[in-house]
Amino acid sequence: DLLTMSQSELDDVYRGLRVPGSIPVGGTQGTAIIFPGRRLGRIARAFAGLFWQGKVFDSEQQNLANKISVFRFKAIRAKVYRGESWMDDGEAIILDYSTTSIVARWVRDEIREVSSGIWLGKAFLWKWHVLDFTLAA
Repeated sequence: DLLTMSQSELDDVYRGLRVPGSIPVGGTQGTAIIFPGRRLGRIARAFAGLFWQGKVFDSEQQNLANKISVFRFKAIRAKVYRGESWMDDGEAIILDYSTTSIVARWVRDEIREVSSGIWLGKAFLWKWHVLDFTLAA
C-alpha cells in the first residue's frame, strides 16, 4: 500500500517502474502523500484532500486540469507528455505547468503507472522534490 510506505520505499517503487505506463484518460482521484510513513501523514492527507481532489486528463488536447476543493472545480492546467524523469534517468509522464499556469508555473509533476489504473507521482517545485501523490482512474 503506497500510503503506508516511507519516503525511501516510495522512491524505490518509483525508480523500479522503468516504463511510465499509459497516460490517464478522463478523471482520476488523487491522494497527496505528505510525511510518508508517519502518523502525521494521515492528517496531512485528509487536510490536503480538502483542497486537491485529483486530475482530469484530456488525451486529445494533451493536457489536464486539477480538481480543486471539495467542489472539484477544474483549474490549474498542465501540459501532458512523455519525457525524462527528474528522479532518475528513466522516462516518465510529465505534467508540466510552466507555460499553462501563473499560480503553478514553477511546479512539475511526473507520474508512472504502478498497476492498471494506479499511478505514483512525484511533485517538484523548481527541481526540488516536495511531495508524492497517487492517482486512481
